[in-house]
Order: sequence, then C-alpha cells, then structure tokens
Amino acid sequence: MLIDIGVNLSNPRFKDNIEQVLLDAQAAQVNRLILTGTSVAETQAVIDLCDKYQTRFPKMLFATAGVHPHEASTFDHLTNSALRELSQHPSIVAIGETGLDFNRMFSSKTSQERALENQIELAIDCQKPLFLHERDASQRQLDILKTYRNDLPRAVIHCFTGSKKALFSYLDLDLYIGITGWICDERRGSDLQKIVDNIPLNRLMVETDAPYLIPRNMPDMPKNKLNQPAYLPYVIDGIANHRDETKDMIATATTATAEYFFNLKK
Repeated sequence: MLIDIGVNLSNPRFKDNIEQVLLDAQAAQVNRLILTGTSVAETQAVIDLCDKYQTRFPKMLFATAGVHPHEASTFDHLTNSALRELSQHPSIVAIGETGLDFNRMFSSKTSQERALENQIELAIDCQKPLFLHERDASQRQLDILKTYRNDLPRAVIHCFTGSKKALFSYLDLDLYIGITGWICDERRGSDLQKIVDNIPLNRLMVETDAPYLIPRNMPDMPKNKLNQPAYLPYVIDGIANHRDETKDMIATATTATAEYFFNLKK
C-alpha cells in the first residue's frame, strides 16, 4: 500500500474522470492521497472532493489547507481567517502548499514571505504539519524556518528538486523530503538522482504532483500525458535505481513515514 502525498485532484484536467482516477490508484496499490490546497478556493475544492467521495472511497482522501506562493499577493487578514476555519475540517491533515518561489515570481518576495510566515504560525497554532514549496529560494526559506525552529511542527519540502546544499540544510532542520517523477526524468533529474541517496529513509516520502511531472520511466506513456496517482510506483522505481534499498523497502518505509507525518490512522 502506498500514499501519494501530493495530488492536485481539483485540477480541471481531472474534472470528468475523478472516480476512475481513484479506482486506478487503488488498483496500483495507492490507497491514500493527500490533495493539495493552493488557495482558499482550491482548499475548499479539495475539501469538497474529500466529502463527496468519502462514502465511495472511505479513508482514501485527505487534504491540505494553504495558499501557494504564486497566490501570495492575494493573502490578507480575510485569507488568514478563512484558512484557519478551513483547517478545522476533519479531512485537513497539513497546512500548505506554502513557501517561496523566486523562480517565476508571480507574487512579490514580500508577499510570499508574509504569506509563508502566516501559514507557519497557523500550523503551529493548530499543530498540523507544513506542506512546503520552494524554487530558487532555499536560503531565504531556511532563514524564515529557522526563526520558528523551536515551535516548528513537522514539515516536508514537497517536490524537492534543489541542490545538495539545500537538501542537507533542510535535513539539518529535521525536515522531510517529498520526491516526484522528477527523479525519473533523464533530461532534468540527473542532479536529483545523484543526491537522493543522501535522504534518510525515514525522512523520505513520495508523490506524483499529478497531473504534472508524469514519470518518464513509464514503458507506455499515456497519449494525454496526464499524470495520476496510479503512476506513483514508477516514482518509487526511479528512486530505487539510485539507492541501496529495494522498491519494496522504499514503499513500506515511505508509507509508514507518511502515516506518521500526516497522523493518518491505518
């Protein structure tokens, strides 16, 4: 049994096919999904999906409540209040997706930092783990996280694609690391392939980030190039190619780690 810690199931590309996506995930032994909230509206959308499919797929869907750095310019006191209320929903198991993205800069650095700090404080107040994004901003993100180090709840850098220095710095803060199909990409993933064996097995989790980052090690790539949770085993294959553990060992360990991290009941 596997846990996909990052699925954008509210993405319009899944709109008419969600039940089949969930059935395919179960067939691939991916039995729990964490749906990513990236704004107040998207957080409500993933909560609605959890509620809608709870009867048909019991204890399969969970979610995060947060505002992505791309949306940070919209973050204000009303956003903060809305997130606090949404975070109380029983399906919400983490705060985020939050963090810093100095690559695309859809929001200013000041806006991103303010939104991140507010969501760290929310995670501390409600004692839920943090689901973190970061692109080209590791040093500044580390500086902010260090400020909260004594109170910081569990936190994962999701979809990690950074440098060895950044990886070691995050691990020094006791953060967890989420790995996606980036590890399977022969064009862009070579640097990650070289350092993935430095992640302690009990700090490693796996995710698809579906519908994005489809694993390029799939023998039969779907024509629509739509990534989905059923393809999570290919991410584990990609990781196993660059570590000493077997695929089964990685699967077992990452599932146990995700259960602990998100406080999921078996």
